[in-house]
Amino acid sequence: MPILSDAKIRRLVQDKKMIDPFIDRQVREVDKKIVSYGLSSYGYDLRVDHTFKVFTNLYSSIVDPKNFKEDAFITIQGDYCIIPPNSFALARSVEYFRIPRNILTLCIGKSTYARCGIIVNVTPFEPEWEGYVTLEISNTTPLPAKIYAGEGLAQVLFFEAVETCEISYKDRKGKYMNQLDITFPCI
Repeated sequence: MPILSDAKIRRLVQDKKMIDPFIDRQVREVDKKIVSYGLSSYGYDLRVDHTFKVFTNLYSSIVDPKNFKEDAFITIQGDYCIIPPNSFALARSVEYFRIPRNILTLCIGKSTYARCGIIVNVTPFEPEWEGYVTLEISNTTPLPAKIYAGEGLAQVLFFEAVETCEISYKDRKGKYMNQLDITFPCI
């Protein structure tokens, strides 16, 4: 499965509206200390939105994907979010993605955050998946961690299939299709 270059990603965005909004270059403002985002050589650095759902143990909840309690999270809105030590938050991408049928992506955390002990869950965007990305951000450190809204959080790598899949995420009516907001786990 070949990885796509910046030129091919740019064409897919023009032809298929694959990423919206799309930043056609990597934005790096070192003097303003911005975590980079936008098109890179072989991927796209997505940005995190201004709303975060931060895990709290206020109600002594058990994290159970089959019986998920939304009150285990508090909502934070702003230019940044503080994730407590050894905890996690959910957030949403600024960009809306429309993945073509012959493309598979892999979303991985940026090294700037990883070097601080902040890990973004590795997740695929399957062929014909569409929506805003719900991002899972773990603070693996014993200290509070700061995440910056409107800046880069994860990189999406795009792979083009040699052969188009028989059944896409859309065909299966995947449960996370057309996400508009932060989406909690569902079975």
